[in-house]
Amino acid sequence: MSLPHVLLTSLLERPSTGFELARRFDRSIGFFWNATHQQIYRELNHMLKKGWVSTLENEMENSRKKTYQVEQLGRIELASWMTQQSEPAQLRDDLMVRLRAEAQLSNNQILPELLRHLGLHQEKLKLYQSIYDKDFKDSNDLNDRVLYIHKMILELGITMESEWIKWLEQVIPQLKRFAQDSVSGE
Repeated sequence: MSLPHVLLTSLLERPSTGFELARRFDRSIGFFWNATHQQIYRELNHMLKKGWVSTLENEMENSRKKTYQVEQLGRIELASWMTQQSEPAQLRDDLMVRLRAEAQLSNNQILPELLRHLGLHQEKLKLYQSIYDKDFKDSNDLNDRVLYIHKMILELGITMESEWIKWLEQVIPQLKRFAQDSVSGE
């Protein structure tokens, strides 16, 4: 996936200023794709040059804010990108490498980090569940294609966070037992 495709998708959902896009990255899009504000503005300029997006006229002439919208070339690019195959996401997490190092060093220095990650996953799960409750809890109308897709993406996020928590709650106590066993000399 590339940043231009993320931006095109976001702009199709709603024409926005660069600042509004950056805020959406901070709040929702950032759950699957991270980008700095500088990267977003730089990419918007590249997309303007390619004709993928254009800017809307602002009511306030002396305003420097540009509201971006997707043009036909941008829609064509996004449609072409959607038909390309991609490999499933690979778990690429430095915590897993640190855990393997822990297996070799046997010094239990990883436990505080595992506990921190557990807390982070619990926080993210709460956030996802609050979004779900706000947007979908009372919604039985899944005839809206856009809402259905958004709901399914959110449910995947909830499942992933739940599985991380389940895994960490299995690993942490066992590592603590190993630490106690080594102290007691077993």
